[in-house]
Amino acid sequence: MSPVAGDVDADVLVVGGGPVGLAAAIEARLAGLSVVVLEPRAGPVDKACGEGLMPGTLAALTRLGVDPTGHALAGIAYVGGRRRVEHAFSGGVGRGVRRTVLHAALARRAAALGVVAVSRRATDVRQDASGVVVDGLRARHVLACDGLHSPVRRMLGLEAGARRSGGPDRRRYGLRRHYRVAPWGDLVEVHWAPHAEAYVTPVGPGLVGVAVLGPARTDLDATLSVLPALAERLTGAEPDGPVRGAGPLRQRTTARTAGRVLLVGDASGYVDALTGEGLRVGLAQAAAAVAHLHDPAGYERAWNRATRDYRVLTSGLVAAATSPARGGIVPLAATLPGVFGAVVERLAR
Repeated sequence: MSPVAGDVDADVLVVGGGPVGLAAAIEARLAGLSVVVLEPRAGPVDKACGEGLMPGTLAALTRLGVDPTGHALAGIAYVGGRRRVEHAFSGGVGRGVRRTVLHAALARRAAALGVVAVSRRATDVRQDASGVVVDGLRARHVLACDGLHSPVRRMLGLEAGARRSGGPDRRRYGLRRHYRVAPWGDLVEVHWAPHAEAYVTPVGPGLVGVAVLGPARTDLDATLSVLPALAERLTGAEPDGPVRGAGPLRQRTTARTAGRVLLVGDASGYVDALTGEGLRVGLAQAAAAVAHLHDPAGYERAWNRATRDYRVLTSGLVAAATSPARGGIVPLAATLPGVFGAVVERLAR
């Protein structure tokens, strides 16, 4: 590998070519910087995610010049047994977008702006006062957007140990599968099973995604079997692709910066997918990272501002969902629809 010296291959090297990595690359190009994206996988990459874009997320994508096709989303519904509470977004509609469709739209925009893609995996990171070398490619700055289990985060020693006690394992995981069935509404439905939540997101004229969040060894089909209303909707519907999984979802970091390397998106730390804010927060981090390339302390402050509400709301809801109070979440939301609506509006921004 070449030493850390000499001319650069790009102003910014983005490690990870998923949606947040591509958004970070687009942000950098819009700021007039040269960009290389390091990603070993070819083509749109599928993974387990909820696929519901809130109105604020759509606005952020529009600012980047990205407008993926999908299914309009008018709001969110919580369903538990015979109880159901709904809230329609007051500031516009969201959109259910299959992850591969979103990935492809971001990739087209990045390519049109002149982002260079290199098919390579990051295995080594070295830096000095004026640049960073990642597997032979030198840049003035590196944005690590390489996901939940970020290799760059690990190589830089920025991972925080999991908070584990002698009690039960409260780590949570995500599963997702698509079904070929016509959407039966324009809401993201969150069905609360005794042990897990099932997120139903229409993503196209004949396609619905079902994502399940729960503890280790959660099974998607077993979860549907205790949600008869949802299972009935899916009766006879053919799966479109395999069950995909991700986790454990909770990831903690000691810092979001190390010299000229900034962690962005899931690589920078993650709470849970329960509130569906991952992409919105990731896009905000990407914008903040590009704005603070020369100011790591400023990025830390911006990262805290961009993620504060997400961390507080999601941590609180996950704490309730993994406690004896779980069974009261939907009844409480139905009893206090104004509070439920206020939370939804905050997530929709």
